[in-house]
Amino acid sequence: MENHNSVIGIREYALEQGAQAYAVDIEDTERDAFTGNIVSVQVTKHQMLRRNEAKFLAKNHTGSAYNLFAFPSECNFSGLKFSLELVKTVKEDSIRYSDGSPSSNGHWKVLIDAAKGCATEPPDLSKYPADFVVFSFYKLFGYPTGLGALIVHTDAAKLLKKTYFSGGTVAASIADIDFVKQREGIEELFEDGTIPFLSIASLCHGFKILNSLTIPAISRHTSSLATYLRNVLAALRHENGTRVCTLYGSCSSKTLCNKMGPLVSFNLRRPDGSWVGHREVEKLASLYSIQLRTGCFCNPGACAKYLDLSHLDLVTNIEAGHICWDDNDIINGKPSGAVRVSLGYMSTYEDVKQKFIDFVTSSFVSTPTHSRDLQFCGRSIPFTDTGFESRYSAFGVDLKSITVYPIKSCAGFSTDRWPLSSRGLLYDREWLLQSLTGETLTQKKVPEMCLIHTYIDLSQGILFINSPRCKEGLQIILNSNSSNGKREEISLRGQIYQVQGYDKEVDTWFSAAIGRPCTLLRHLSSSHCVSLDERDSVGTCRESRTCLNFSNEAQFLLISEESVSDLNNRLNSTDVGKDVRRTSVQVNPMRFRPNLVISGGRPYAEDEWINIKIGNKFFRSLGGCNRCQMINFSTDAEQVLKTNEPLATLASYRRVKQGKILFGILLRYECEAEEGNSNNSWLRVGESITPDSKQLRDTHRIHTDMAACQVGKSSR
Repeated sequence: MENHNSVIGIREYALEQGAQAYAVDIEDTERDAFTGNIVSVQVTKHQMLRRNEAKFLAKNHTGSAYNLFAFPSECNFSGLKFSLELVKTVKEDSIRYSDGSPSSNGHWKVLIDAAKGCATEPPDLSKYPADFVVFSFYKLFGYPTGLGALIVHTDAAKLLKKTYFSGGTVAASIADIDFVKQREGIEELFEDGTIPFLSIASLCHGFKILNSLTIPAISRHTSSLATYLRNVLAALRHENGTRVCTLYGSCSSKTLCNKMGPLVSFNLRRPDGSWVGHREVEKLASLYSIQLRTGCFCNPGACAKYLDLSHLDLVTNIEAGHICWDDNDIINGKPSGAVRVSLGYMSTYEDVKQKFIDFVTSSFVSTPTHSRDLQFCGRSIPFTDTGFESRYSAFGVDLKSITVYPIKSCAGFSTDRWPLSSRGLLYDREWLLQSLTGETLTQKKVPEMCLIHTYIDLSQGILFINSPRCKEGLQIILNSNSSNGKREEISLRGQIYQVQGYDKEVDTWFSAAIGRPCTLLRHLSSSHCVSLDERDSVGTCRESRTCLNFSNEAQFLLISEESVSDLNNRLNSTDVGKDVRRTSVQVNPMRFRPNLVISGGRPYAEDEWINIKIGNKFFRSLGGCNRCQMINFSTDAEQVLKTNEPLATLASYRRVKQGKILFGILLRYECEAEEGNSNNSWLRVGESITPDSKQLRDTHRIHTDMAACQVGKSSR
């Protein structure tokens, strides 16, 4: 049950020919009291798999049948090291693994998947005579990728058949008649094409390192680090006494294993017992330069076993759209994957203690001074309010700047006034760049897009575009049919868009600007609107249906200068535990790519807003904006720079229970509620902002009740 997909995939050859396949759990039931060797084992078979049975029965089976038993020397999900004595046990007691059919009572061959275990305990084939052993050089040395080896016993090699041939694998072939003579050597027969000789040449350096350190020393070193990490994680407790960490895999007396390998697989829990998503852990760890593997690690059997996922759970998750590598880390209250820490000969105690354990403790363990930050709400966010007392008034907030981003993920331009449309600011994110494979390009994958500058002159009806990588700028007429591109449909974030492309000259310009082939597309119309989920808590999206151009979630992003000022105070804080590299960091509101920047009020007051009025225009808050690593990009001398700030600091106090890191709020334009003429609506810098929040409503109700009480007293 704990095989990697690379091993499970072998069954497809058997099933295609009508043979049977099983997944099994194996436990040792008796060991020799003196030698410790396995005396007997218990085999638990899972559901029999079979397809094309008629094809199998139609064949004339003669001679001996051969069966394959495959198992990992170390599970890449849990770290369990399975006893290699299983090789001899299977070969000597093969009847235990058969299903009673004549074909399954033949010879049993054994395959060891040593890809994970070979780095600390290579199998001794003189003691454990497996027929096949596979391993990965990447997992031995960390380099090169994509290079492994298959070790085949000479007797088993005679059973391998191959149909396809290519360069280097045949002694001779004739093109126009059915003649081919295959090479006789097993390695010559199966090594298709030109072998990666440059990568192979580097292997000698890897073996020199292993020989100088010795495998036993590496095993002791990595095992001690993994044991220390497991013990510390198992001991972590929240302030209410609940466990922080659930570890997966243990070498119990029943499990057929020797010991644990140098990896630790786990999930984290919040103080209330709910799970922390593995993607949330991975996202935060990357801000601390910690690389983790998360998910099911291509081991579906172990994943389902340890996470207690039934077949119904798995099928339901798949039908709901969950696939490997997506962000659906908690589904129906259960984790869909885990977090894995892998340790190697280059790992140190400082890596484990001073980096990883300190990261987990500071980010996920609730303490009396930390618990409120783990699950903030808009009413209880701690902030520095010095200097803001006199400005904390709903009537002291005004619009400071307006920014339009015509091309998705490219630089925008600020203006003093701009017209509104049913989709937000006119022309905002009405264009996007698409790769030749149909992928929508953003700064996450192409940071150079932030160097493309845009400006729209409404009086001329022209979009001006410039890039430091292009000698001349580009001009696109807004109300012209000169695009010459064919119309097509694209899908983006669940919405179908009608788009139109441009001629080759435009696409060539943008390809030069970002350094890769791409096309420019303009939004013409869309078939339906995006629906954001309803949430009861502050800081998350409320139900709405929003007409969008190419923006991700909403028509507008609003940022408060006061909230940015408080963030800068934290970035420059000298508190104990604050990374000294943060002391020189300063961000301005434009780092967050807002459409609207406001001034006045107190930090994070916008979290509470339900509706706001800017001048005579009405907007509805859709909740907080979930921040990603795009806000860590900055430009200096036309170079794109990336650090771990300000996202790392925001994660320390702006992270909600769902794992989102919120900063700024998303808005929808309520054009039907506008006062006066809504056909010619403009936003203007300096317009006053009147928010409507639950807190303001409660305050107003209290004052109204007090006034009514005073009137009642005077009347008496």
